[in-house]
Amino acid sequence: MEGALAAAVSTSDQKQKIEHYKAIISSILTSGDINQAKRLIDHLVSDDVNLFVSRQLLQILAKEFVSLHPDAQKDIAHYALAQIQPRVVSFEDQVLAFREKLAMLYESEKQWSKAAQMLSGIDWDSGIRIDDAEKLSKCVKIASLYLEDDDAFSAESFINKASFLVGNSTHEAVSLKYKMCYARILDLKRKFLEAALRYYDISQIEKYHSSDQGVDADGLEQTLSAAVTCTILAAAGPQRSRVLATLYKDERCTKLKIYPILQKVYLERILRKPEIDAFADELKPHQAEKIASRMIYEDRMRGSIDQVEAIIHFEDDTEELQLWDQQIVGLCQALNDILDSMARKGISIPVSS
Repeated sequence: MEGALAAAVSTSDQKQKIEHYKAIISSILTSGDINQAKRLIDHLVSDDVNLFVSRQLLQILAKEFVSLHPDAQKDIAHYALAQIQPRVVSFEDQVLAFREKLAMLYESEKQWSKAAQMLSGIDWDSGIRIDDAEKLSKCVKIASLYLEDDDAFSAESFINKASFLVGNSTHEAVSLKYKMCYARILDLKRKFLEAALRYYDISQIEKYHSSDQGVDADGLEQTLSAAVTCTILAAAGPQRSRVLATLYKDERCTKLKIYPILQKVYLERILRKPEIDAFADELKPHQAEKIASRMIYEDRMRGSIDQVEAIIHFEDDTEELQLWDQQIVGLCQALNDILDSMARKGISIPVSS
């Protein structure tokens, strides 16, 4: 390895020099030796290699190391980013390549937040050659990854950035994803009525566009169902009543699994326990938490919510019931004592038939 690097350094012709390094990269990838890959990275970011050559070779490494095991790819990419960091301004495109590769790896493993963090660590406002359409796409992508982990706070910051770009977007699929992310953020923040309006607007996309928007019929149905659920969960008021009426009169809602609940809520009919249980089973954790917190606040249920651990603690009423029972027993005993005293004194005790 050291001999090969020395030979590459001593080569004066730039094209031959790059070919030497390419051969070294190919050899490392064939062997799968992570330590040699790290040694090469150390060499490429050192003063022994001019910047023009370093950039090309790191870009090649970032593109071709996909042949390695995913764990090896992550190890090498993280090491490269750490070594590049002191000179990050000189290697912006290479940082982009390694971070995007890491994001893809984490996304394939369903480590959504880690994937989002890899992309969010890229300085999109730096010298990287990227237009507003691509920036919008990346912001929406990062937000959607955070939302996979129900992280509305992190997602919202990127949707806010996207809001400055979406107005000029001609890419309707990206604009639709932006709207969906916005609706989900409102949903996760328990702003159910606002979320319902956003979901309902998205569900009507088939009425406005005949072209492919990246959402199939099932997706539109799920979005419409989400609009119904959020409306039912929203606090009572005139606006909720108007949205309920709109949904109830929408023929598409009759095909939804949740329609019987919508019908009874709109017509103000009594919901039976099996219906309530079926509705509760369909709720997402944050939605169920909101209902529980409202019931606790209104004193219809005794308990507390641990939002860190996502656990609802119910208070046991056993002690209060036992105290109540003891008070009843005490009252009965006192009444018996009075009756016994009256009998001893010869006072007649009227008995109703």
